Amino acid sequence: MTSSTLPTPSPRMGGHILVDQLLAHGTEHVFCVPGESYLAVLDGLHDADIQVTVCRQEGGASMMADAYGKLTGKPGICMVTRGPGAANAMAGVHIAMQDSTPFILFVGQIERGMREREAFQEMDYRAVFGTQTKWTTEIDQVERIPEIISRAFHIATSGRPGPVVIALPEDMLVEMAAVADAPRYEVIESAPTTQQLQALAQQLAQARKPIAILGGTRWNQSAVDQFSDFCTRHQLPVAVQFRRQMLCSTAHPCFVGDVGLGSNPELMRYIKEADLVLLVGGRMPEVASQSYSLFDIPVPAQNLIHVHPDASELNRVYRADLGINVSPMAFAQALSDLSPAHTPVWSAERDRLRASYVAWNDPTAITHPGTLQMGQVMNYLRTALPDDAILCNGAGNYATWVHRFHPFTRYGTQLAPTSGSMGYGLPAAVGAKRINPSRTVVCFAGDGCFMMHGQEFATAVQYQLPIIVLLIDNGMYGTIRMHQERNYPARLSATALQNPDFAAYAQAFGGHGERVETTEQFAPAFERALASGKPAILHCLIDPEAISPTTTLQKIREQAQAAQA
Repeated sequence: MTSSTLPTPSPRMGGHILVDQLLAHGTEHVFCVPGESYLAVLDGLHDADIQVTVCRQEGGASMMADAYGKLTGKPGICMVTRGPGAANAMAGVHIAMQDSTPFILFVGQIERGMREREAFQEMDYRAVFGTQTKWTTEIDQVERIPEIISRAFHIATSGRPGPVVIALPEDMLVEMAAVADAPRYEVIESAPTTQQLQALAQQLAQARKPIAILGGTRWNQSAVDQFSDFCTRHQLPVAVQFRRQMLCSTAHPCFVGDVGLGSNPELMRYIKEADLVLLVGGRMPEVASQSYSLFDIPVPAQNLIHVHPDASELNRVYRADLGINVSPMAFAQALSDLSPAHTPVWSAERDRLRASYVAWNDPTAITHPGTLQMGQVMNYLRTALPDDAILCNGAGNYATWVHRFHPFTRYGTQLAPTSGSMGYGLPAAVGAKRINPSRTVVCFAGDGCFMMHGQEFATAVQYQLPIIVLLIDNGMYGTIRMHQERNYPARLSATALQNPDFAAYAQAFGGHGERVETTEQFAPAFERALASGKPAILHCLIDPEAISPTTTLQKIREQAQAAQA
């Protein structure tokens, strides 16, 4: 059918046209806090086959949408009102930018005729969000809604995925227009060239101490499996970047650990001494690079093969010997026929690294002050949780227990912000359970982290989402206190917290809540939380001295005081 024979569209209100575009692009979920600035869109959602999750704060809504983008690879959709609503949503936008998550935020806007008068809740969205998004725009003409939303889906998912912000003037949304829907977006893929694959094979053949480091987005389970097969054939040691544990099964004999906070020192030494690094999907930013110390800048001492879906990221910080501008999915697929030219000479090194990882990853070897031992908690969860359980966390030292000791074995089982944003775990868990109701979802949260978006527990109760929150309470902003003791020992300032009874908090919202003070209490409490069928909080009180798996606050303080003496 040619354009001249297409039926003439019927006039529709702008808010309804927008919702129809979401449907055309395959949107199934919207996370929002309602506002009068986009009532016409809410009206369009009334009859649409889109699941709407109403949240309690815009930051929580944006984090749920980010979680959706991480799990599905499709843009997470968030809707908030103008001004304060948009400001609250900024946290999720920043996460999506640093984490390379496909994400679209729709924001209500003042009427077009009121601009530049500092009208009620007026905000210049291009100025406010411009540096934190791939694209920020405003729809001035109702007829352009299909065009702009189509472009937003393509930008959010292409190259290095990321956030798009679209402002919606209130008067534009109630105008009528007869426009056609845009066709569904398609992610454009490219493939490595024959010459690039040959160069990769040649560099591997010449290597003596190689390693692969996986990160970024635009992966799926198939790509993870294909790359794992490649590592098996080449006996190639493989590590993952900070909070990207689900990119390689911890059970794989080639997996040697994660490159992030609190990483295995033996792995860090090996990477510095490596003669070839195959970096796939990730940027190797500050945390993964150990504050940019693993590789020399701009030219690493190691031969570097960098595979990334965005050309602007290649050679941005590290000058690669070979840059390959493709997604991890396309790259992993192209490796299927690449076999080693000879028996790898580094298999003994791989076995040594693997043994070091297994010992480093043993939670039963860890003890710390207090009656609730987190090593034993993590060991119990290894057997209690199914392989497809989704683990979520925000930021804080408590998260080290998850990243170091949980055996991630499948893609799509981890939700954690590489941006280090506090408050992420609970909204992410709500979003994950909303779109995967049959899977077990567990949120790890510190006491400070939880309280930043703890109100989203009400969202879990409203939609009957039986998530389990393991609330690790040490009565302080632990990470900040740790750094405080290192730099200003024994000078406690602004890091202590007085917390509520979080078990009672859960019960007040209509959920299940229990207080856990000893190791022996944890397993029965966890089983009761599962059996309750309700959103649950296990209020786990740990000794403040148990600041990390490897040290205590007292040791940090003593070391700092000795260094200053």
